[in-house]
Amino acid sequence: MNFRRKKPDEASVNLTPLIDVVFLLLIFFMVSTTFTRETQLKLDLPQAASGQQVDSAETQQIELVISATGDIAINQKALAAPSMDTLKTALERESAGDNSLPLIITADAQTPHQAVIMAMDAAGQLGFTRLRLTTSEMGADDSQ
Repeated sequence: MNFRRKKPDEASVNLTPLIDVVFLLLIFFMVSTTFTRETQLKLDLPQAASGQQVDSAETQQIELVISATGDIAINQKALAAPSMDTLKTALERESAGDNSLPLIITADAQTPHQAVIMAMDAAGQLGFTRLRLTTSEMGADDSQ
């Protein structure tokens, strides 16, 4: 008798379920991850020998913060691009059209002068008349 020999099956690993599991894990981690964006800017205020201490007891005010690199945040909400148009739009949104609110400009001591002038110009174009610049007292930060 002539029996045919049965060829042994090739051993193979099916990678499709492994790829499916890895893909599902990737989707799970992407969906469950929370991304936090820091909106607080680190500032080193300029010093001034004269000036008036102002109580911040006013409930409605707009605080515009400019970092040393020129990044701008309005009421602790960072602007995507520090340009004149985005600054004016953000100021209009935060003030809700009320340009009688006090606008406090807090800029780092190393902030480019152009960024501060741009902020003051945007406020002036929108009709804000109550502008304040924040400084620290002379001698208060002598640890530099």
